[in-house]
Amino acid sequence: MSQASKILKQYFGYDSFREGQEELVESILRGQDTFGIMPTGAGKSICFQVPALIMEGITLVVSPLISLMKDQVEGLNQAGVHAAYLNSSLTAGQYRKALGFAKEGRYKIIYVAPERLVTDSFLDFALHADLSMLVIDEAHCVSQWGQDFRPSYLKIVEFIEKLQRRPVISAFTATATKEVRDDIIDILLLQNPMVVATGFDRPNLYFAVQSPKDKYASMKNFLELHPGQSGIIYCLTRKYVEEVYERLGKEGFLVTKYHAGLTDKERKENQEDFIYSRVEIMVATNAFGMGIDKSDVRFVVHYNMPKNMESYYQEAGRAGRDGEAAECILLYAGQDVVTNQFFIDNNKDNQELDEVTRRLVAQRDRERLRKMTFYCFTNDCLRDYILRYFGEYGNGYCGNCMNCLSQFETVDVTEIARSIVGCVQSSRQRFGTTVIVDTVHGANTAKIRSYCMDKNPHYGELAKIPVHKLRKVINHLQLYGYLQVTNDEYAIVKLTEKSEAVLLGEEQISMKMAREQEHPAKVKKAKRGKSVSAGLGDMEFTETEEKMFGRLRMLRSEIAREEKVPPYIVFSDKTLVHMCILKPKTKTEMLAVSGVGEFKYEKYGERFLACVMENDM
Repeated sequence: MSQASKILKQYFGYDSFREGQEELVESILRGQDTFGIMPTGAGKSICFQVPALIMEGITLVVSPLISLMKDQVEGLNQAGVHAAYLNSSLTAGQYRKALGFAKEGRYKIIYVAPERLVTDSFLDFALHADLSMLVIDEAHCVSQWGQDFRPSYLKIVEFIEKLQRRPVISAFTATATKEVRDDIIDILLLQNPMVVATGFDRPNLYFAVQSPKDKYASMKNFLELHPGQSGIIYCLTRKYVEEVYERLGKEGFLVTKYHAGLTDKERKENQEDFIYSRVEIMVATNAFGMGIDKSDVRFVVHYNMPKNMESYYQEAGRAGRDGEAAECILLYAGQDVVTNQFFIDNNKDNQELDEVTRRLVAQRDRERLRKMTFYCFTNDCLRDYILRYFGEYGNGYCGNCMNCLSQFETVDVTEIARSIVGCVQSSRQRFGTTVIVDTVHGANTAKIRSYCMDKNPHYGELAKIPVHKLRKVINHLQLYGYLQVTNDEYAIVKLTEKSEAVLLGEEQISMKMAREQEHPAKVKKAKRGKSVSAGLGDMEFTETEEKMFGRLRMLRSEIAREEKVPPYIVFSDKTLVHMCILKPKTKTEMLAVSGVGEFKYEKYGERFLACVMENDM
C-alpha cells in the first residue's frame, strides 16, 4: 500500500481513491503544478489534503468564503489533522494567536482568504515559513470570464512573486469551461501543470425543469412528497427568500433562511441550524452553500432560474454529495430572465474593471444567460445539455432526468417556423421575441399597434397556435441556429445563415413536443412514512437494520452536540448505512467501514461498536 493510500485510510477512513484523485495526489507529490477540474462532491479536498500530510512543510489553501474554510477545518480537526483558518471572522486577538501558532509550525494545513495574502502580518509569516504547497480552491474565481470572478484572487500571483521559494501550486474548480480553464492556467502562471478533468457527470442526480403556473404550490407539493429530507431552496432575490420562508413556516415545515440582508449573527445561526439538522430546509440566495459539505442534502430546488449554467450546476451539485440519489428541480418563469438581465446590467462586482473589459464581461454574461434559458426550454436530455455546455459529449439519453423519462412525439413545425422567420425578416430584425410571437399570433395590443406590427404580412398567421407552443418553436429555432438573439441590452431577434433555407422551404424543421395529458413525466417519490432510510438510494433495510440506523443517528447527534460539530462531520449517513450492512463487532471490522479511519475510531469507535451490537441482538 502506498503512503498516500495509508494516509487516506488512516485519516479519512477510505480504502481507495475515487476517479482522478490518486493521479492528482501523485502529481503534487512529484512537485508538479497541478490543476484538477472535478464536479461538486467528487472529493477535490482529498486531492490536496492527502499530499499536504505527506509533504514536509505547510500547505496554504486560498479559499473564497468563510463558511467553506470553517467547514473544511472542522472536518480536518475531527479527522486528527491540525488545521486552522485565517479570515475576517476572527477577532484581532484570535488572528494574532492563530498566526503565532502557525509560526510555531503547529498547523499542517492553513486556510486563508485571498485578501489576507499580501497583508504585512501574513507576509511576515509566509516569508519565513516552510511552504510546501499553495492550493487555490474555487480557482475559477481568478478568471474575469468565470462565473464568480473575484478581483481579490488576483492577489495570489502577487503573493507568489514575493515568496523567496516557489512552492508547488495546485488549483481546483468544479465548474469551468475550456476558455476559463485556459485563463486560470495563464493567470496563475502554472508551470507545465498536470491537468486532470474527471468529467462533470453526477449520475446520482435527477434533473427536472418545470414551468408551473403557481411556483409555490408546485414546490410545496414536491416537499410534501419528500417528508423528513434535507434540502435547499435557492431564490434569486432576498424578497423571494423571505416570501418562501414565511409561507413554508406557516405551513409547518422546519425551515430557515439565508441572504445578505441578515446580520452576521443571524446568518451564522441559521446556517448552523441547517448544518446541524435542527431544521430540514434552507431557503437562500446563492450566497449560501459554497463549501458546505453537508452530505445528506437530498434535493435542491431552484425557485428561480440562475444566471448561468456554472452557477446552476454548482448549486444543484450540493445535493447528493454522499453519492446517493438526490433530485435537482428548477422552476422556470419568464420573469427570471428579466431579473437576471437586470443583475447583469447593474453588476457592481466588476467596478474595478476598465470600461471596455466591463462591457465584454457583460456581453459574456448575457450569452451565458441565453444558454441557461435554453436549458429550461430543451426537450432533449437535460444531463446531456449540461455536459455539452462543459465540453463533454454523452449519448443523448441518461434515463435519470425529466426529459428522458417523459413521453415525446416528433412534430413537424416547418410552416410555423417559416412564419416566425418571415416575421423577423419583414420587420427588418428590429424586435425581440415577445413582439414576434405576439405578431404572428395576432395580438391586438397597444405595443403591437404602436410598432405597426398589425400591418406586418405575417400578422395573425398563427392565431390558432397556442402562445406557449409558439414560444417553444422560436426557442427551438434559436437553439439550433435558425435565429439568434443579440447579447446587448434589448435582446433583438436576428436572422442567421440558416434562416434563408427556412424561408425558401428548403429545410424541414422537426422538434420534440411532450405528449400532453397522456404520459406525464415520471416523478420520483420518496418513501412515505417515517423511514429513517428515506433518501438513501434504493437501499432496502430490514426492520432490524432500520432500527439500528435510527439508533446510530441518535448516537451521532449526541456526539455532535458534545463535540459542537455538525453530525455529518462525525460520520456521514453513508458510513452509518455501511455499519448497518457490515454490523461490525471488532475494531478490525469497524475499520473496514467506509469513512472510519484510525483517528475517528479512537474517538468514537467503541461507542458505535456497542450501539451496533446492542441493536443486532
